[in-house]
Amino acid sequence: MYRIVSKTPLNPTVTRMEIEAPFVARKAKPGQFIILRVDENGERIPLTVAGCDREAGTVEIIFQVVGATTELLNRKQAGESIQDFVGPLGVPSKLDGLKNVCIVGGGVGCAIALPLARALHEAGAKVTSVIGFRSKDLLILEDDFRAVSDRLFVMTDDGSYGEKGNVCVPLNDLFAQGETFDEIIAIGPLIMMKFVVEAARPTGIPCTVSMNPIMIDGTGMCGGCRLTLHRDGKPVTKFACVDGPDFNGYEVDFDEAMSRGTMYREFEQEARERVCNLYRTQG
Repeated sequence: MYRIVSKTPLNPTVTRMEIEAPFVARKAKPGQFIILRVDENGERIPLTVAGCDREAGTVEIIFQVVGATTELLNRKQAGESIQDFVGPLGVPSKLDGLKNVCIVGGGVGCAIALPLARALHEAGAKVTSVIGFRSKDLLILEDDFRAVSDRLFVMTDDGSYGEKGNVCVPLNDLFAQGETFDEIIAIGPLIMMKFVVEAARPTGIPCTVSMNPIMIDGTGMCGGCRLTLHRDGKPVTKFACVDGPDFNGYEVDFDEAMSRGTMYREFEQEARERVCNLYRTQG
């Protein structure tokens, strides 16, 4: 069992937790993820390592309540425990040698982008961060990003905070001014990453995206997290859990990934509603 050390709501649907997992904390690097189960009958879900304290032996996760498992996890309180917490999994992000990087985060994807921005900042790189949300109510991690960024652009779709528009607005402005980067790293909803890639394509700046499709075992055995890349005009199949989660954004078939990502949406909603109804009945 893995004890929940702390729990902090970041907005109405996003929660930050610190989990006591010393072996994971000792090995985890930016870009990697864990797979957890809330209880012995629970499903396995992947969550990116948002940070870790090696001395305290704790791992930070940030998750959005979207389905039954995240609903159950969110009902846990500090001092309680979860069943399984396996990791670190996946290939760490390749950050060595980068001196001038643009980090683009959208929504809860900012939780994945933050440890990369922090690692680059600590390595002495110049970090430009662009974070975007639908509205002010959904804003998370602004102060954390500000602390590790040389420049920070905060965007909201409705203009209720920061600047109005999506994350491509400041990106396109920077490109128009002749700004260049060693690399652009985009993490967020698939549609956001697709448009960031298309905005960056004319510049030729390397663009990395973090892919987080459905995963089950985290070892490449189930095939649920498969992605199609296009290299030299030919389709190539990769698995996000063992080959990623980072991929060359110019190669990713985003349309296929978005289609696959909606396959279980109704099932997830129904499962979450069953959990909520169960708690209402017990209450």
